[in-house]
Amino acid sequence: MFARNAWYVACTPDEFADKPLGRTICGEPLVFYRDGSGAVAALEDFCPHRGAPLSLGRVCEGRLVCGYHGLEMGCDGKTIAMPGQRVRGFPAIRSFPVIERHGFVWVWPGDAARADAALLPALPWADHPEWAYGGGLYNIGCDYRLMIDNLMDLTHETYVHATSIGQKEIDEVPCSTRVDGDEVITSRFMNGIEAPPFWKMALRMNGLPDDQPVDRWQICHFTPPSHVLIEVGVALAGHGGHAAPAEVKASSIVVDFITPETDGSIWYFWGMARHFKPHDPSLTTQIRDGQGRIFAEDREMLERQQANLTRWPDRKLLALNIDSGGVQARRVIDRKIAEERAPSGAPESSW
Repeated sequence: MFARNAWYVACTPDEFADKPLGRTICGEPLVFYRDGSGAVAALEDFCPHRGAPLSLGRVCEGRLVCGYHGLEMGCDGKTIAMPGQRVRGFPAIRSFPVIERHGFVWVWPGDAARADAALLPALPWADHPEWAYGGGLYNIGCDYRLMIDNLMDLTHETYVHATSIGQKEIDEVPCSTRVDGDEVITSRFMNGIEAPPFWKMALRMNGLPDDQPVDRWQICHFTPPSHVLIEVGVALAGHGGHAAPAEVKASSIVVDFITPETDGSIWYFWGMARHFKPHDPSLTTQIRDGQGRIFAEDREMLERQQANLTRWPDRKLLALNIDSGGVQARRVIDRKIAEERAPSGAPESSW
């Protein structure tokens, strides 16, 4: 159950640099490639001739060529040509709105008439010279809402990530949650504590001591359909914490774009945008590798959790105060899905 009239991260440009990419998004098998002008195109991954996956073909002069019998497709979903055959009368397959921005390819799997580029999330750090980004992709076998729950309640860090970013103060300091329109914000501020191993490394890399007390913050921002951006960092204690000047802190944004593949699996685009030493590629690699190991721990937990929920679908889960961020995020998702399904006139689109 997911909203379709929304922008989801589908892939990164390097994933289809030399051949088409097949990827299922919100239950829709799609194929991504570049047309003759270099723009990204997205079609149903279905050849209208014999139903072969177009992603098994190739791109020739901007045309998507089926790898089964050579049928050529245009980026509008219409057939163009086929060796020795007349095919222009074939029914068109579905094409999908796509945008390449912020280092990602975004797709709108719902009603194309509703697609609006202005609804793409603003990511000020993506093209800013004072920020650096590194990330990766995991395919995880869980409902996308379980990942949102996970990211909006960071209490689990104490247990799942005990050797990297977890610490007892996360349990001891309560979080607060508020809703601002469609955005849900959950915050936790921990002052005068010892930095956990990951953040000790970040302090050292930023030229700061790692043996002094720090003020630590976690501010989770959920926005529909399924994006979670988390402001994280530490500052030397007594300098203002989250508001401390750059020279006494190490701060970042944990980037989480969660794209449903099916009802029980996701494409998880994870990364970290950091606001210190942006021109150090070795640091980007080191942080990405460390973050990748952390999220691998989440993957095992979420897939095992999904298996339990599938086995016992009628069991009710308990909600505590630490779950408030996930609970509120699910309410926003439910409202968006209900609005999408409600009968209404088709709005004008800028697409």
